[in-house]
Amino acid sequence: MAEALTGEQILEAAQDVLRRFGPAKATVVDVARALGVSHGSVYRHFPSKAALREAVTRRWLDRAHASVTLALQLRAPAPVRLRQWLWCLFEAKRHKALDDPELFATFEVLVRETSGVVAEHIAKMVAEIEVILREGVAAGEFRPVDLPLTAQAVFDATARFHDPAYAAHWSSEGIEDAFNAVADLVLNGLAPR
Repeated sequence: MAEALTGEQILEAAQDVLRRFGPAKATVVDVARALGVSHGSVYRHFPSKAALREAVTRRWLDRAHASVTLALQLRAPAPVRLRQWLWCLFEAKRHKALDDPELFATFEVLVRETSGVVAEHIAKMVAEIEVILREGVAAGEFRPVDLPLTAQAVFDATARFHDPAYAAHWSSEGIEDAFNAVADLVLNGLAPR
């Protein structure tokens, strides 16, 4: 008896198909063919091509963000944790862009198509910043602030280091110095007065 097809197997195959054919030409039939099953088998897990693409995008974003979430759990003062969280986000995005530029370009297209998935991902990241801010305010390491507004402001202020629109600059000379200057500015703005 053959093993049951899993959603994870389909997502892995879909990523490979997207890498090979690109988002404009990759089809559910291609994914099914790569798995040696009928396209109906894929549709039993994902009801549409759009649902499959959303799931692939969500998986890619979650995997890219795993190391960032670990920075949230550091046992360190909030300013150190926030800087590390921002650095991990930058490094995760930069490695995705520079280590596999073709796949990164494919996912840039998918991200534009799946705005709901991206909005969820951004909300998760801003919520993680808010956790660090809340703990820093409670410990007296940050001045009292409007937590949701400030978390969003920190995310926005550091966009150059995580927004794919800036990916072409992530290998530029001096980019780490630029990151540190922005991180210093953000942390100085949060410091108790």
